[in-house]
Amino acid sequence: MKHCVPFLFFVFLQACSANHPQQEVDLAKPSPQQYTWHEQERIMFIHFGMATWQGREYDNFSTDLSSVNPYKINTDDWCKVAQSFGAKQIVFVAKHVGGFCWWPTETTDYNVKHTAWKEGKGDLVAEISASCKKYGLRLGLYLYPGDDKWGAGLGSGGRTNDPSKQEAYNKIYRQQLTELLTNYGTITEVWFDGTCVIDVKDILEAHAKEAVIFQSPQATIRWVGNEEGYAPYPAWNSLNSADLQTGVSTAVQGDPDGDAWAPLECDVPLYNHNWFWAPANEAKRRSVNELMKIYYRSAGRGAVMLLNATPDTLGVIPAGDVSRFAELGKEIERRFSAPLKSVTDIKGNEAIISFDAPTPVNHIVTMEDYREGERIRAYNIEGWMDNEWKLLYSGSSVGRKKIDFFKDVTVSKIKLTITKSAATPLIRSLTAYHITGTPELFEEDKKPLSDWRYLNTWMPDMFRNGKLDININLTSYIPVPGQYEIRIKPDDDTFFVKVAQAELWYDGEKALDEFVTIKDSAVLINRTAQVTNETSIILKMTLSAADSVKSSGGISFRKTP
Repeated sequence: MKHCVPFLFFVFLQACSANHPQQEVDLAKPSPQQYTWHEQERIMFIHFGMATWQGREYDNFSTDLSSVNPYKINTDDWCKVAQSFGAKQIVFVAKHVGGFCWWPTETTDYNVKHTAWKEGKGDLVAEISASCKKYGLRLGLYLYPGDDKWGAGLGSGGRTNDPSKQEAYNKIYRQQLTELLTNYGTITEVWFDGTCVIDVKDILEAHAKEAVIFQSPQATIRWVGNEEGYAPYPAWNSLNSADLQTGVSTAVQGDPDGDAWAPLECDVPLYNHNWFWAPANEAKRRSVNELMKIYYRSAGRGAVMLLNATPDTLGVIPAGDVSRFAELGKEIERRFSAPLKSVTDIKGNEAIISFDAPTPVNHIVTMEDYREGERIRAYNIEGWMDNEWKLLYSGSSVGRKKIDFFKDVTVSKIKLTITKSAATPLIRSLTAYHITGTPELFEEDKKPLSDWRYLNTWMPDMFRNGKLDININLTSYIPVPGQYEIRIKPDDDTFFVKVAQAELWYDGEKALDEFVTIKDSAVLINRTAQVTNETSIILKMTLSAADSVKSSGGISFRKTP
């Protein structure tokens, strides 16, 4: 019997260790700037530029600036719209692809000084900055790295198609960024759409200390990878620093054990799928149910929801849009402002909500104290009914917030059990709700282009010295920005054909290499530019195989799930 006590003690220690991991690990953690940004949950985007006057998504320079007079602009009203749906920040597009600047910069004549608005004395960036300060909103600015007038168009990241102009354009862009970061108060988010190949690290370090950075090698937040407004699940906040430094990492690179922290931002237009106002686009306004579905899949999966507003040519956000933003804010409040019960600040693997009597429940919101990293890796939610625990939901990532929903159940207790963690779980809160009127939640998902689609075929005699050059027109296959995959597959599996080289071309211009990733017999495309009727998208590939290849094969395509 003398061995029984040590053995039982060993078993007890094992059980304790399984439920409460004692060894803390070094996890990626948010900076104060990232944490403050993330806690906002909802942000309003504002797209407004010469494309608004043209009824297009990109400026074609057909607008006479002397005719541009959005004399009804009231940026206080824009801020009220942002607040109506619960946004804590506005990201304003100060310069889009065409290069028009909404502030009186000395770097170009294509700016607000040459419009009729306020007789050329206006400064829209200054006005939105003042309004944000007045209404207690933070301000982010979008400065497109490219500029069509310099031959740095879509997908260029600021690279000019004429190398002799690169140095001059670098100076112009650096000055524009410096002006925006030094003349308009504290900027809390800087948007480099599609990445930025111009070295601006020193400017950001000097003048954007309070900001998070969207894309570029200095990125501290990530594009989710689509413009539908949803984060895939699981949605991890961390990733490997090598992936983050590419400047174009998305949710696909998420890794719970990664050494870098960069949360996800889900940008989505109110009009499906247009970023700029046009009379016809108002008919594409998303419904409240659709927007709530987006909210659940962005903020409800631990990301930040970035919803776009777009003023008309008078500078006014259309009345129907104003109403829709307010309706969305009211619906979020209706659903989540009156919880049944909540428990907070629990350190360990289990949290329990107990009711005084059997209670109908259909939503559980779990929040993690992610300031110490994303520790929770898997969890179960159970309800106590019929004298036993019954599983209601199983999940993986939690992060800032995870909204779980299910059909109505009547329970006397709710239990959250962390079944896998990287360190002692820190449960910020566990909250139960019973919410009525949620028809959109149980609709079947319809994600376009999720299945493989045939593109092209090759025959063995098409290879020359083991190489085959092939161009594929993807224009009709990519209707919206997102991430896509090309698969190369021989008909005979005993032969191996790989992708030796791949380039993506937008409208006759080669896109940055960062937008294309080769993985043996597959190509991953990171398409960030908006698709219009004038857009052409060509993938140029070189396939490689043994000289004696005797197999035909096919090339397929899909939108990454």
